[in-house]
Amino acid sequence: MGKVASYLQSHLSGEVFDDDQMRKRFSTDASVLSMTPSVVVYPRTTNDIRKIARFSWQLAEKKHTLPITARGSGTDQTGAAIGKGIIMVFPAHMNKILELDSQQKLVRVQPGVNFKSLQETLQTHGLHIPVFPSSYKYSTIGGAIANNAYGEKSLKYGSIADWVDKLEVVLANGELIQTGRIGRKEIDKKKGLTTLEGEIYRIVDAVLSENDDVLDEYYDKLRVTKDSIGYALADVRRSDGSIDLTPIFVGSQGTLGVISEAILRAEPYNPKTELLVAAFESFDNITEVVTRLRNLGPSMIDMVDDNFLEFIQQQQSVNLPENLKSPDYKPSFLLFVEFDNPGKAKLKKAKQAMKIVKAYTDHCLLTNDFDEKEQYLIIRHATSEVVNYHQGGKASLPIIDAAAVPVEYLFDFIQMIYRIFDKFKLPVMVWGHAGDANLHVHPFLDLAKLTDRQKVFQIMEEYYKEVVKIGGTISAEQGDGRIRVPFVKLQVGDKMLDLFKIIKSGFDPHNLLNPGVKIGTDPKQLGEALRKEYSLAHFADHLPRT
Repeated sequence: MGKVASYLQSHLSGEVFDDDQMRKRFSTDASVLSMTPSVVVYPRTTNDIRKIARFSWQLAEKKHTLPITARGSGTDQTGAAIGKGIIMVFPAHMNKILELDSQQKLVRVQPGVNFKSLQETLQTHGLHIPVFPSSYKYSTIGGAIANNAYGEKSLKYGSIADWVDKLEVVLANGELIQTGRIGRKEIDKKKGLTTLEGEIYRIVDAVLSENDDVLDEYYDKLRVTKDSIGYALADVRRSDGSIDLTPIFVGSQGTLGVISEAILRAEPYNPKTELLVAAFESFDNITEVVTRLRNLGPSMIDMVDDNFLEFIQQQQSVNLPENLKSPDYKPSFLLFVEFDNPGKAKLKKAKQAMKIVKAYTDHCLLTNDFDEKEQYLIIRHATSEVVNYHQGGKASLPIIDAAAVPVEYLFDFIQMIYRIFDKFKLPVMVWGHAGDANLHVHPFLDLAKLTDRQKVFQIMEEYYKEVVKIGGTISAEQGDGRIRVPFVKLQVGDKMLDLFKIIKSGFDPHNLLNPGVKIGTDPKQLGEALRKEYSLAHFADHLPRT
C-alpha cells in the first residue's frame, strides 16, 4: 500500500485500496470512457468523507493535486463516476435508511442506499417517490440526486429535484453544511461567515443579483420541460429574495460538494393504473397526438419505434402479444400512455385518451389488468436488451442518449435522428419519453476500430448541433458529465457558461471535486479516455465488495 493509501487508512474507519485490481475495477462506469483512480475508499461515515476532503484540500494548498470523485453503483453514462484521484464508493457502508416519517411523508437516507430498496421500504408504508430512473433496481439514491434523475413518470412528477427536501453536503474543504431555504436576514448572516460556506453564499447571491439579463435570456429561450446542463441557477432564488442551495447541488454530479445525507419527500403509492397502448402506421401525426394527450395529465407517454420492436424480437427477449405479431400490420411505433389519478378519475381520463387516439389509429387497447399491462410494459422496459447489446466487437454506445426538444418539434426530432444515422450508415432504434420529446438513441459501434472511434465525436457534434438548432437541450437527463462538456457551449453560449464557471470556482476553488465533469474537458482529453472496447458484461465489477 502506497503512502497516500496508508495515511488515509490510518485516519478513516472505512476501507482504503490502491492495488491494481481494485483501481481497475473502478476505472469505468456505464459510459464509454475510462480513467484509473489512484485510490479507492469505502467511506463508513460522514466523518470519513470530511477527512478525505480536508486531506485533498491540504494537499492542494501545498500545490499537490489529488481530486475526489463520489460514486454510487457506477451506472452513470456520462463519465461522471470515474476519476484519476480518490474514488469514494458509497454503497459498501453508507447505504442506510436513517429515518422514515410516514405522517410527514419524509425519509432521510445515506447516499449509497439502493433506490429499489428505498422504494420497497416506502411502499410498505403506503408511500413512494414517483420519480426513479430506468436503472433504479441497481442504482443509488445519491447517484440519482447527483444526476437529477428522471424516469418514465417524470412527465407528471418531474425530476428527483422536485422530491429532495434538504441535503447534508461535505464541501471541498471538509466543511459540513445543511441546505434549505433561508430568507434575506439569514442570507446576510451566511455571507458574513469567514468559512467556505460564507464564500459560497456571497458568490451565489452575487451571480444571481448581477446577471439577471444573462439568466433571463437563457431560461426564457429554454422551451424544453427537462434540462440537466450546468447548474440549476433558476431554482435557487425566489421572488421574495430567499435562497436554497439544494437545487444547485442536485444535478451537480459531485462537482460542488459530496452529498452525505438527503431528506426526500414521498407521496401516497397508487399501483392501480390505466394503460393505453396504441400502434401507429406512421410518425406523421405524432406531435399532434402527443400534444393532445399531454393536456389530459397522464403520468407517462412513452414510445418505441419499429426498429426497436424488430430488435427485441430478434433477440428473443420478449414475447410480443399476438395482436402485434400480425405479418399484415407493422406499425412505425408504439405509444404507451398511463394514468394514475385517484379513484374513478383515471378511467375517465383514459377513456378520453382512447377517444383521441382512435382518431388516428384503430390499433389500440385500454387495460387496468395487472398481467395484461405487464405484457405490454415489458416491451417498453426491454431497453436493457439494447443497452447491453454486444456482438462481434460492436456495442450499443450511450453517447447521445438523453437529448430533448420542444414537444412541438417531436416529429422533426425523430426525422432528424433517422437522417443523421442514414448519413453515417448506421442502424438506429428510437425509444423514450415522447410526452416531453426526450428520446434515447444508442449507435452500434466498435471502439476497437479507429473509424468507429472517430465517428463517436462526429455523431455527437452533428447530433447536438441539430438538437440545439430546434431549441432543444443536449442533456435532458443524466447531466453533462464529461462526455458532453465540449458541446455545452453550443447550447448555453459564452455568458451562461461563464456563470457556471464562476459557480464551480466559488464552491471548489482548487478544482478538486470531479474535475473535468460539467466544466473543463476538451475533445482531446475525451479521445484519450475513450475505451478500446465497450461492454456492460463486467458491470458487477463496478460494485463494491461488502
